[in-house]
Amino acid sequence: MPPAVPLPAPPLSQRPTPRKAAEKKEERHAALEINTYFCILILPEYTPTRDATDNETSPLLMQAKELQAVKQRYGVVGNCDALNRALEIALKVARVDLSVLIQGENGVGKEILPRIIHEAGARKNKKYLALNCGAIPEGTIDSELFGHVKGAFTGSVDSREGYFSAADGGTLFLDEVGELPLQTQVRLLRVLETGEFIPVGSSEVKRTDVRIVAATNVDMQRAIREGRFREDLYYRLAAIAINMPPLRERGTDIDILFRKFALEMSERYRMPPVRLNEEARQMLLDYPWPGNVRQLKNVAESMSVTSDERDITPDILARFIPADPQHTQLVVGNATHHTPAIAAGTNWEQERDILAQMITVLRHEVEKLRSDVEQLKKDQRNATIDNTAAAPSLLPYRHASRTAVEEVDEAEEVAFEEWSTPRTATTPAATEEPIRTKDDVEKELIRQALVRCGGHRKQAAEQIGISERTLYRKIKEYDLEDL
Repeated sequence: MPPAVPLPAPPLSQRPTPRKAAEKKEERHAALEINTYFCILILPEYTPTRDATDNETSPLLMQAKELQAVKQRYGVVGNCDALNRALEIALKVARVDLSVLIQGENGVGKEILPRIIHEAGARKNKKYLALNCGAIPEGTIDSELFGHVKGAFTGSVDSREGYFSAADGGTLFLDEVGELPLQTQVRLLRVLETGEFIPVGSSEVKRTDVRIVAATNVDMQRAIREGRFREDLYYRLAAIAINMPPLRERGTDIDILFRKFALEMSERYRMPPVRLNEEARQMLLDYPWPGNVRQLKNVAESMSVTSDERDITPDILARFIPADPQHTQLVVGNATHHTPAIAAGTNWEQERDILAQMITVLRHEVEKLRSDVEQLKKDQRNATIDNTAAAPSLLPYRHASRTAVEEVDEAEEVAFEEWSTPRTATTPAATEEPIRTKDDVEKELIRQALVRCGGHRKQAAEQIGISERTLYRKIKEYDLEDL
């Protein structure tokens, strides 16, 4: 047998350098850690053993396996009892055709439960539609939900079916249901009770068979007491109530989720994953996480990209989380009431009083200016009539009218400049500051609120004392969409 011929060595250009070999090794370790870690963190802590169940067909073991399968399918990470309880209720209620109300803070993952309820129930082969009630203007929410006929309002050039018609036979997820106006709440109550609705601008009653799953971050009991939400509608929606726990109450799930997000960034962009030392891990667990899972994911992704160090210490972690966070507690969409977390530690009451005073002063100044301009117009008009009557041959009527208009406009500009120019020290109001317009004050207040809340529009709306729909409209009107 001839001796084996050794294979030629690869060219130097194709040989891996020590640095590339180390990077590839790190990538393989990260990928292996992701696959292994996902298998571990999805398993619930209370999975029954064979000794506890005696056979593989026991209800407890079957329930644990079903819960594990749901977590794997929908990417749910965590093992805290409150989260497992919410998933269990969602699986149980999926088998019956009752309305469900999901309550929880912003960023806790409420949108996962409606999917589970729909796809685990008898309507899984029908349509599933989701609607964010807080993102639709109050004037068009009825049309979006119930549809409209041609000519029902300005711009309705054709008939259009609403979400209740489109989701007939399936499931309709109403997110931010606490933001619905009272008029729409009445119509929604009728649909829940009778399955009937009337499109906007129509007199024809239509029927629909839709399962309603609603979600809100509003304290519904407080909203009912303050007249912001109908009590009868609440009890129709909350036939089954599910509470999603905030991240700060999920214990070690915080560390599990952080490692998951960090490993996903490592796998996606081929970079070494960031890891927390024991002190940083404890700091992560002690932080209240007002933005919940959404905020934690942003921190993990930002740290993975911008941090030069891969081993994270408390000093490094402190650069990525605010030192004085404000909780995203359950709130009421009320222009005059704010949560204690927002009111505490801020001077919003003082800012509101100052703004009210400025608006009052501005209103008086505008009224005075309007009166002065009207008087100028009247005097100029009388003077023009007198001049025209005295010398009709020297000043034709059309030319006289044009000249009068030009002079009145000039008088208005002079009056406005005199009003808006800061007074000198010789005037009685020497210490007064120039008055800004209402739009300037409003724009600046919205800009400060957005900056203070880090661009979180829901919190900014609560601080200002307006609804989120109004804030969206003002942001677009004042061109503040980049904040």
